Amino acid sequence: MNVLLPLAALFPLALFALSAFSPWVRQRLARLLWLAPLPGLVAALFAIDGAVTLPGPLGLALDFPGAMLLGAAALIWLAAGIAAPAFWREKLETLPYQSWWLLTMTGSLAVFMAANLVTFYLTFSLVSLAGYGLVTRDGGAAAFRAGRVYFTLAVVGEAFLLTAFVLLAVGTPSGSMAIPDVVAALPASPSRDAALVFLILGLGSKMGLVPLHVWMPPTYSAAPFPAAAVLSGAAVKAGVIGLVRFLPFSAALPGWGEALAMVGFVSAFFGVAVGLTQRNPKAVLAYSSISQMGFIAAVAGMALAAGRLAAPSELAFYALHHVFAKGGLFLALAAIATTGPRHLRPILWPAIVVALGIAGLPLTGGALAKLAVKDALGSGLAGTLGSLSAAASTILMLHFITRARTIAASDDRAEAPLAIRGAWWIAAAAALLLPWLLFPSVAGSIGKVLEVKAIFDLAWPMVLGGVAFLGWSRLSRRPELPPGDVLIVLRPAATSVRGLTDRIARAEAWITTWPVAGTLLLLLAIGFAGAMVAAR
Repeated sequence: MNVLLPLAALFPLALFALSAFSPWVRQRLARLLWLAPLPGLVAALFAIDGAVTLPGPLGLALDFPGAMLLGAAALIWLAAGIAAPAFWREKLETLPYQSWWLLTMTGSLAVFMAANLVTFYLTFSLVSLAGYGLVTRDGGAAAFRAGRVYFTLAVVGEAFLLTAFVLLAVGTPSGSMAIPDVVAALPASPSRDAALVFLILGLGSKMGLVPLHVWMPPTYSAAPFPAAAVLSGAAVKAGVIGLVRFLPFSAALPGWGEALAMVGFVSAFFGVAVGLTQRNPKAVLAYSSISQMGFIAAVAGMALAAGRLAAPSELAFYALHHVFAKGGLFLALAAIATTGPRHLRPILWPAIVVALGIAGLPLTGGALAKLAVKDALGSGLAGTLGSLSAAASTILMLHFITRARTIAASDDRAEAPLAIRGAWWIAAAAALLLPWLLFPSVAGSIGKVLEVKAIFDLAWPMVLGGVAFLGWSRLSRRPELPPGDVLIVLRPAATSVRGLTDRIARAEAWITTWPVAGTLLLLLAIGFAGAMVAAR
């Protein structure tokens, strides 16, 4: 079954190539995009513990944490691929958008199967750079501003990650670039501290950890709903799988673990605080993602401090739920925006349950995700902060629900196309049900979910958050910030480097024309694709 691994990454690239050179395929590709992630979904189910050595420096392997995230990412790409033609048909009929979509998908799926430093870096870069096209295809000024910030932080993050990988490779006595080998050598490496600094900076940039979060709110706000669904649900998890793969959980590193946990909790509470100042529900979800990625980083930090061997599966399980919940809520917004008040209830009520599930609503998939990482946080200060972050998430999700209603279609009789509603319901069902199937493999007996103490531990933060939201909602004057927060403060400083930004803008205009961008991304992908063809 190892052939499934290269096929999972190769199939979107094959459709990309066909769309570029075959008019017949290009005319029909918009209706076929949902098929591209299917091999990835199959690989997640049937190729666990598989490995493929590819020609040259590339390699693929799939373990249980990687399979969970690969399957989740493939399913949200499938759902978004169903919704996208109905929501944004005119854009999907053009070659560039189809290509950005497929190239981003390729990196987004393949990064979960990367077996060595080279493969991880190539796939991580592909999902980051190709994602630019999903953000800017609307062509408006806001989209290009968001795209510029996204592209800049992506390049900065990749530079950090490349530096980390060089240090990891140099510190491995065997000279191996296999991920297990470099991670095993990391605790004793003389360059350990420097490698961890650049590793956390590179992965933290992708995850949106504070202060490297500034790309996320404007990007998600500007991107069309289906693109925001895959960027928030799947693409950002490239950073999470990086933490899972490269942090040496087998060796307790208390100093580094506690530092990462501190950054994570700051991001978790910062995301909620600024998210409450947003009026656009897409921006609210963006700040919620900053908060949730911060929480994941905090869990990873505490697990690193304790040397917790179960951490990779626990982190991947929590991230799996976030794939479906956050990606699904963007699809819910797509349905709400095209639905009138008369038909809103079948869309809105599942959205309320999924949104509160992110905060840990008992018996939802989110509750299982919280319980799976509870032991990693412990019962001390980190555990208390984890509970308070759940209360804070409750406030933010209630705020999201109130803002989501405001974008409903003005026509009372309007009803979202079945493709959009169906895509949302697929994601909602996955968020609510799939964690129940996987929980025993990650955290033991499902019976602990039904214990009174577990339900109480999940419920009291939500009650606290609900009471706090009532007080917040009654304030006559509430602060408002545009998406991007820190960028707004720093914007005046940009006038001192106007010449540089003008040159960057001119270069960007040249790079992002399709003949140039397509060629550059094709060069990035072609070696990867060729190696996988040979491996098959």
